[in-house]
Amino acid sequence: MTHSHSTGVPLSVLDVVPVFEDGSATGALRDTVALAPRIEALGYHRYWVAEHHNTPSLATSAPGILIGQLAAVTDTLRVGSGGVLLPNHAPLVVAEQFGTLEALHPGRIDLGLGRAPGADSLTARALRRSPDRGPDDFPRQIAELDGYFAPGDPGSGITAVPAADARPELWMLGSSPASAEAAGALGLPYAFAHQINPDASAYALELYRTAFRPSAHLTRPRTLISVLTTVAESDQAAFDVAAPYLLGKILMRTARHFTSFPTAATARAHPYSAAERRFLDELAGPQLIGGPQTVREKLTALLARTGADEVMALTVVHGQEDRLRSFELLAEASGVRSDTTTEASVPL
Repeated sequence: MTHSHSTGVPLSVLDVVPVFEDGSATGALRDTVALAPRIEALGYHRYWVAEHHNTPSLATSAPGILIGQLAAVTDTLRVGSGGVLLPNHAPLVVAEQFGTLEALHPGRIDLGLGRAPGADSLTARALRRSPDRGPDDFPRQIAELDGYFAPGDPGSGITAVPAADARPELWMLGSSPASAEAAGALGLPYAFAHQINPDASAYALELYRTAFRPSAHLTRPRTLISVLTTVAESDQAAFDVAAPYLLGKILMRTARHFTSFPTAATARAHPYSAAERRFLDELAGPQLIGGPQTVREKLTALLARTGADEVMALTVVHGQEDRLRSFELLAEASGVRSDTTTEASVPL
């Protein structure tokens, strides 16, 4: 039995459903569905899936459908989007989809909203993304969406069935001070992407708290921080397990056609240049990558610096067993779990 000091905050998971070179998008989706009940058994609070389009390395093009399946195979885990990229969609359609999810799984659905397109311009046009529905129009889009979840006439003569009586928990996502300020002004809970912009995390969350105005659904600021996370038995083992994703970040920049993350074997065999090793160190340094003691110290420092109410782990690992083991060790290191059960350790 392994005991650890509790960090005092809930742990959650952000899943981008990564596709590795020895797998497929279909296999990645099935792995995610198989993983969710194990995450629930470990005591995690939420499980969010992202939205990406025309990105063969990430099988998250239809988060609403995937969320429904994740909710169906779990009992207590909150499931949701991290996030729905609202400029790509008509707010009415999003309200209908997530109202349906909330009606079928009451009290368990989160609707995280992002303002990025999550796609190239050609794909954005294929999604029928209107030119007048860009990031600058994001607050109006959120207001329209939230209006559909209000009981009675939303003021437009349109009823989003069953959204009017099935409102999920709305979150605003971002990786910049501008998104933090907007979330505060709207009175929404705010999730910050530390894995994208670690240097701005503390400032953005403080700006959010300063800008916060109570709303009908939230009376005080509420924050979540998502972090790239890989935990293994030692610091070196964790870096080795994280290497396929880290190498993938290099290949995204340098390869002509990047379609999948490399395997662990490919990452081990890669002849890293000095510049590439510096890039990996800079990328991994602010994130939660290491052995249990290192990650516990990093997590404690991150929470002290940002004051986040919740931590969400983005774990992109080749091999379902290593992925589950990382979540298991993170839970132990943070104090969410005080022991390891044989059920949670079963290979997937």
